[in-house]
Amino acid sequence: MTTALKSALIVLALLPLSAPAHAEGDAAKGEKLFNRCKACHSIIAPDGRKIQMGGKTGPNLFGVIGRPIGSYPDFAYGTGLAALNAKGDVWDASKLAAYITNPTAWVKEDSGDASLSAKMSFKMGNGAADMAAYLASVK
Repeated sequence: MTTALKSALIVLALLPLSAPAHAEGDAAKGEKLFNRCKACHSIIAPDGRKIQMGGKTGPNLFGVIGRPIGSYPDFAYGTGLAALNAKGDVWDASKLAAYITNPTAWVKEDSGDASLSAKMSFKMGNGAADMAAYLASVK
């Protein structure tokens, strides 16, 4: 096998790993689904631009993808997200989609600590990947 062929095969093998984590979700569908989140969350840019207005029970979700878990300033996180923050975990689209499907179950599994819980009681039965794709687009 030639060096060029080996190089080409390596590149092809790595292509799926280079795809964005939110590729399986539809951001446009997620934007519509955000109405389910507005009771607790807003999306407000650092410059004050109001992308989605909503409640203040939950943290602002602007730029959540790529942000350390449990790190929005001046928000009192529960034990689960605080523990994941202490580990240095960062939100990506797949983690966020899993979290919003069942927050407490995800916190317990991801942290490895069955005593932890999530303060968020809402569970998104379907559309979690779409929501994660939408939130990934809002940065």
